[in-house]
Amino acid sequence: MTLTLPPAEAARELVEPVLREAVGRLDPHTAHVARYHFGWIDDSGQPRAGGGKALRPMLAVLSGRAAGADIARCLPAAAAVELVHAFSLLHDDVMDDDPVRRHRPAAWTVFGRSAAILCGNALLALAGDLLLEQGTPGYVAAARALNLATLSLIAGQAQDLAFQDRDDVTREECLRMSRRKTAALLACACSIGVTAVEGPAGLAASLAAFGTEAGLAFQLADDLLGIWGRTEATGKPVLSDLRTRKKSLPVVAALTGPTEAGRRLAELLARPEPLTEPDLYDAARLIEQAGGRAWAELEAGRRLDAAARHLADADMPADVRDSFLHIARFLASRDH
Repeated sequence: MTLTLPPAEAARELVEPVLREAVGRLDPHTAHVARYHFGWIDDSGQPRAGGGKALRPMLAVLSGRAAGADIARCLPAAAAVELVHAFSLLHDDVMDDDPVRRHRPAAWTVFGRSAAILCGNALLALAGDLLLEQGTPGYVAAARALNLATLSLIAGQAQDLAFQDRDDVTREECLRMSRRKTAALLACACSIGVTAVEGPAGLAASLAAFGTEAGLAFQLADDLLGIWGRTEATGKPVLSDLRTRKKSLPVVAALTGPTEAGRRLAELLARPEPLTEPDLYDAARLIEQAGGRAWAELEAGRRLDAAARHLADADMPADVRDSFLHIARFLASRDH
């Protein structure tokens, strides 16, 4: 089996049947919520075209190809990673009171918080089952790796929530949180294919290191989008992260710098009353004046360079390396 479509489209076509079969094992109500969340149906159950970019499944498929495996051997691992990603998004939207996901109402706003949480739990359980049922030592190891990545993701999310009640968060703490919350699952996606097909441990380690750095670059880009992203690009309201006073990386960089703009930003965000629209635009301007935006853009570039260095040291086909780099660059340079 060879890929003939652009990477994300190819991954969606290859992995979606595995995902649909897994979701079909759920009880009807939970399966309905899952199908809506994946973008396969609307809220009334009518089929629709849509869904996410399928970048994590593509990374998992590329991981197996880096080890010389046939794509079909990697598809359960790719689907499992996407199930965990879907679980995290369902729960994130509930915890953040985020009403929009991929340009339409988030699942919890349609089916209720409890249904969204239960659906997330079910998808997480499906991911483990999908790996373990393959019955090979490689897939058992892959299940272990995905569990560890999920635990890291959960720890990062808990730390992110705790940050909202603190006014002394440092950049180093914020980067460590992002490494857990975002980069751990991306690192797993980049290496799980090698693990599943029992490829070289050194290759898996190099790809995990690549994924960690690419994941941090992605989080920095995502945080920039959360402040300056256009609604048509993000599917969310402009200044969405500032509305919730989220301590994202550009915000923390601005708050911790020795600038007058950073001090004024801290005073603005400390106000007990809800922020008005003018307040939100003032906050974005102060973050930029304090250097938070420039730092995040430079740091994303540094992380992307580090990811490329890890990839350069790994032994794999040239076309696979090029595809990894293409996806990493996309993650780090989305329009904001």
